[in-house]
Amino acid sequence: MVGSIEVTSSESYLNGAIQNHNGTEEKLNEFRRLLGKADGDLLKIVGVGAGAWGSVFAALLQDSYGQFRDKVQIRIWRRPGRAVDRATAEHLFEVINSREDVLRRLIRRCAYLKYVEARLGDRTLYADEILKDGFCLNMIDTPLSPLKVVTNLQEAVWDADIVINGLPSTETREVFEEISKYWKERITMPIIISLAKGIEAELDPIPRIITPTQMINRATRVPMENILYLGGPNIASEIYNKEYANARVCGAGKWRIQLAKFLRQPHFIVWDNSDLVTHEVMGGLKNVYAIGAGMVAALTKESATSKSVYFAHCTSEMIFITHLLAEEPEKLAGPLLADTYVTLLKGRNAWYGQMIAKGELSLDMGDSISGKGTIQGVSAVGAFYELLSQSSLNVLHPEANKPVAPVELCPILKTLYKILITREQGTRGILQALRDENLNDPRDRIEIAQSHAFYRPSLLGGSLD
Repeated sequence: MVGSIEVTSSESYLNGAIQNHNGTEEKLNEFRRLLGKADGDLLKIVGVGAGAWGSVFAALLQDSYGQFRDKVQIRIWRRPGRAVDRATAEHLFEVINSREDVLRRLIRRCAYLKYVEARLGDRTLYADEILKDGFCLNMIDTPLSPLKVVTNLQEAVWDADIVINGLPSTETREVFEEISKYWKERITMPIIISLAKGIEAELDPIPRIITPTQMINRATRVPMENILYLGGPNIASEIYNKEYANARVCGAGKWRIQLAKFLRQPHFIVWDNSDLVTHEVMGGLKNVYAIGAGMVAALTKESATSKSVYFAHCTSEMIFITHLLAEEPEKLAGPLLADTYVTLLKGRNAWYGQMIAKGELSLDMGDSISGKGTIQGVSAVGAFYELLSQSSLNVLHPEANKPVAPVELCPILKTLYKILITREQGTRGILQALRDENLNDPRDRIEIAQSHAFYRPSLLGGSLD
């Protein structure tokens, strides 16, 4: 009886695996046909940037499609030369030995000994080296599948069909300007999927937001119909560990529906949406307020009451800002709040706010933190403040009955700017802002936004095409 149960279970698993294999291959074949790929012509996918999300995204594709080596090639580029410090090497060794599957894999690949030597301090490991074995420097605790790593940018991208931008927004422009040099002779333009959440402010000739997809468009002249954004309320390590998650791929209709289908997995549901830039901006906006949430949590010893007061004010400011940016801001409420919620729970920006408030990190250390990567909320605070300080965007103050810059109705944003950018205040300034007896009811700010024609189409600008 027991043997019968085991056989049935095994056959069921095998049949399921075969069905899933066939379904995955058919998705790959369908996308290859869409791109006009002939037999023997590889679909070439490359990730540019190997932070946590960029590495996980490449690993998910590798896990799904990497078995079809005669049809697809999946690689990831990262800069060479980044040394792994001794403490990280020691922790990595612990992670390896706690996972039998990882340990066996490294032994089979004759790669285990170098981690022993690094643990003993007899060898220096490098980030690109360990990534080949499935370890992302920003996410050591979550081993990935081994990845094909390229450290030469030209080799990585020159003939890629799909490029995944896994760079921070602050590095996107520079790297894609270099990439553009390698694409001058291309006849067909690649599809680019940007994972970056962050913005820049451009003040001349008119105030406007520049998003990573727009930076890529400007740098490479790839048409916007070929550039998409993918984002959602998720944590990279949890997605790789197959926690159920969803995301949206946003952009023009030429590719997004087919890409959503190609990227979708049983535990990672990908929807599609036409509103590219607004979703991108919202991804950057929640990082701003996540830093403040981390500060409040640390300064009040995780007081639920204080955190809820902060949440009420920060969400009202975000709603106010979305009314400036979007003609139909109500459509963004769900995605924005969901993304904000997960970032406050476990995101690196909230973590950064906590560490700064506790004194375990210093602003002098910059916004690129070992083991975490770039804290994109810091630059976003500066960009949103500069943008919303412009007099050309003035709105009517409800009590003073006079025109003021929009930032004057966003006291949390103003305070974060004084803490993180000008450093006029310490982190306790965020609590002072919340306890200001002159602070308006958050509901009033939302009513102001909903009852006035605040929408400024120029803020999100346009592209080159």
